[in-house]
Amino acid sequence: MSTAAPEPKENMGKPEPRIDGRLKVTGEARYGSDFPVANPAYAFLITSAIAKGRIEGMDLGEAKAVPGVLEIFYHENSRDLKEIKYRPGGGGPTSSIQDFGPEIKYGGQIIALVVAETFEAAREAAHKVQVTYHAEQPSATFDSSGVSEEDISKQKDVPQAGDAEGEYSRAEVKLEAEYETPPQHHNPIELFTTTCVWQDEELTIYEPSQFMYGLKANAAKKMGIDIANVHAVSPFVGGAFGSKAQFSPRTGLVALAAKRLNRPVKLVATRDQGFTIQTYRAETRHRIRMGAQRGGKITSFIHEGWEVTSRPDSYSVAGVEDSARLYGFAAVKTRVSLVHADRNTPGFMRSPPVVPYIYALESAMDELAIKLKLDPVELRRINDSSTDATGKQWSSRSLMKCYDEASERFGWSKRSPQPGSMRDGDWLIGWGCASAVYPTHVGAAAARVRLTADGKARVQIAAHDLGTGAYTVIGQIAAEELGIPLSSVSVELGDSNLPPAPVAGGSNTTASACSAVMKACEAIRSKLSSSRPASDGRSAEDKSTIGSSAGARQPNLEESFSRLGVGAIEEYAEYLPPGGKPDTIKNLYAGTPFLTGGSKGGKLMYATGAEFVEVRVHALTREIRVPRVVGAFAAGRLMNTRTARSQYMGGIIWGVSSALHEATEIDRREARYVNNSLADYLTPVNADIQNVDVILVPEKDDFVNPVGVKGIGELGNVGTAAAIANAVYHATGIRVRQLPIRLEKLLAA
Repeated sequence: MSTAAPEPKENMGKPEPRIDGRLKVTGEARYGSDFPVANPAYAFLITSAIAKGRIEGMDLGEAKAVPGVLEIFYHENSRDLKEIKYRPGGGGPTSSIQDFGPEIKYGGQIIALVVAETFEAAREAAHKVQVTYHAEQPSATFDSSGVSEEDISKQKDVPQAGDAEGEYSRAEVKLEAEYETPPQHHNPIELFTTTCVWQDEELTIYEPSQFMYGLKANAAKKMGIDIANVHAVSPFVGGAFGSKAQFSPRTGLVALAAKRLNRPVKLVATRDQGFTIQTYRAETRHRIRMGAQRGGKITSFIHEGWEVTSRPDSYSVAGVEDSARLYGFAAVKTRVSLVHADRNTPGFMRSPPVVPYIYALESAMDELAIKLKLDPVELRRINDSSTDATGKQWSSRSLMKCYDEASERFGWSKRSPQPGSMRDGDWLIGWGCASAVYPTHVGAAAARVRLTADGKARVQIAAHDLGTGAYTVIGQIAAEELGIPLSSVSVELGDSNLPPAPVAGGSNTTASACSAVMKACEAIRSKLSSSRPASDGRSAEDKSTIGSSAGARQPNLEESFSRLGVGAIEEYAEYLPPGGKPDTIKNLYAGTPFLTGGSKGGKLMYATGAEFVEVRVHALTREIRVPRVVGAFAAGRLMNTRTARSQYMGGIIWGVSSALHEATEIDRREARYVNNSLADYLTPVNADIQNVDVILVPEKDDFVNPVGVKGIGELGNVGTAAAIANAVYHATGIRVRQLPIRLEKLLAA
C-alpha cells in the first residue's frame, strides 16, 4: 500500500490497479476519432461570427474551388435532418437550437460543414466561405439590455419550510450577502469528435459519449431511421465532465454528410469551437440571508439564485435543492430565476447544482461565524442535523466525522482567528474550511455476465469510462460476487450493442452499473447452488456458495458446471431503482434514462466531506498560493481506494481552479466568448498544486442502493472554492464574493 493506493478501511475495496491502465499508457486505447475506417472524408465546421441576427447570403464559390472539396452542407441542403425535442435532463439534445441558419441565435452557432478529401482542404475551404449577415444587438449576460427573467421556483418545486421571512426579521444575528460565479467551460483534453459510417441503411457512430443509448436514439430520430439501425461506439472518453452527455447538432450533420457522400466522414472540432458547439457551466448570482441565535443555531435560511440560459431553453441547476438541506435550518425559503440571453444553452458541468450554490452557502457560513464570534467548524457542528427543515431524515450522515478527521490532520486548533494575524515574512497566511456535499444518484441499468467453468468471467454493460476507473470497479464487483480474481474478469463498456446503462452523470455509474452486475452474478450463484448435492448440508438459496463470503468453502467450479452439464452460465439482469415504473427499462433502451436519489425517495441520500485549505497571499503583490489542502470524505462503500483517492484529489484540484483561475470571459457587446483556447482559459499547472491530502472516512449505508455506493466523482470539488475564499479572507481581511479570486481583486480592495 502507498499514498496513491490507500490501505482499505471498513467497507472499502482493495486499491486494484486499473485494468485498462496498460491500454491507456501504451496508446492502445481507442477514443472516438481513433477508429480506422475505409476511405474517410474529413470535415470542418463553420460557426457564426455574430450572436444574433440572420444569414443573408453564403458565397461558396471560392471555397468549392479548393482542390479536394467534396461538398458544403448548410441550411439550404440540410433540411432532411429532423428536429428533436429538447429536454434539460441527460440524454437529449444539447439545445432546442438545432438548425444551421438562416436565423442566428448565439455566437458560434454551427452554420455549415465543409467535407473534403483531406482535413487541410476542408479547413482551407471553411475559411474561404463568405457569409453575409444582418446583425442585431445581442444580450450577453446579467444586467445586459434585453435579457428576460423567468421565475422557475414552482416548476422546480424548490424547498420551503416554516416562516423563514418572519424568523429572519426576529433573528438576534443577521447576515445578508451576495455571491457570483462565472461561466466556465469543460475543455476536456479529448476534443469533440464524430465519425459516421453507413453500411447500406445502418449507421455506426464513433463519438465520445456519456450515454450510448442516448446517442443511438437521438441519432436515429435526427436521421429519421429506426433505432435498431444505429450503432454507437465509445469505449473510452478522454474527459467529459458533463459536456458529452447530450446529443450535439454536429452529429446529425456528419451523419447526413456521410450518407450523401456514401463514404465515412470524420470530424474533429477545434478547441475554440468546443466553447459553443457543446454546453458549459452558466454564470450564477446568489443572495443569501441567514438569521441565527447568538449561540449559533440558524433559525432562518433564505437562498435566492439566478442563472443564465439561452433564449428558448429553460435549463437550470437550481442548487437550492441541496443548499437548503445541508444543515438543520429551522426555517427555509428558496427561489430560483433564469435570465434568458443570446447565448448557447448551458448544460451539466461537474457537480452542476452544488458547485455554485454550495460555494455561496459555505462562504455565508464563514461570514456568519465571524458575526457570531464562533469558530467556523463549531458553527457547522451546532447546525449539524440528521434531518432537514421539513423533517426528512438522512439515510446516513458523516459530515462531522469528516470535519473531525480533516481538522486534526490539518492542525486547525492552531489557527489564530483574527484576520491577518498569521504571517511568514511577506506572506500572509490564511486558513479556511468548507463542507462538501453531493446527492447520491442511482439509475436503471442492465448487465450481462458470463462465467465459464475455468473461472473466467465476462461483464458487458454500455456504461462509460470517463477516466474515472469504471472498467476496474465494475470488474471488482463481479470478481467479488463470483469469488474469482479480478485478473479473471474482462469488462466490456461503451457500446450500444451491450445492455444499457444510464447517462454517466451525477456520480451514478458505479452505483447503477454495479447494482445490475451484482444482480446478474446473484443469478449465476443461484444456478451453481442448485447443482450442489444435498449431502453438503446447505440449502440451494445459500448465497455463500460462491463469492467473497464463501472464502475457503468455495466449491470447485468445474465440478459445479459438470453437474449442470454446461460449460458456461450467462445471465442478463435489469436493475430498477425505487420509484422506477414498469416501462423504465424499455424507455432506457429507447434513450431515456431514469435517475433517482438525493432528496427524492424516502430519505435524504447524500455523500459529504470537509475541506481545509491554507492560502498564502503576498502582502505587497497580492499573489495567491495554495500550499496545502486536506479533504476528508464519506461516501458509503468505496469500491477501490486507489481510484477513490484519485477522484477526490482531481476534484480538489478542480476546486482550486474554480476558486483562483477559471472563468470564461464574455464580450458584453457581442455576446461572444473571448478566451476560447487553453492558452487563455486559465487552469492550474503543477506549480499551482502542491500538497493535496485525501482522507477516506468509513461509512456504511445499505439504504442508498444494493451495493451501498454513494458516488464520489463530483463530491471532491464542491467545497474547495468556498474554503479558499474563506482562507483568503482570513489572510487579508478582504472578503471576495465573486469568483475567481485573482490578485487584481485584492489589489483593488
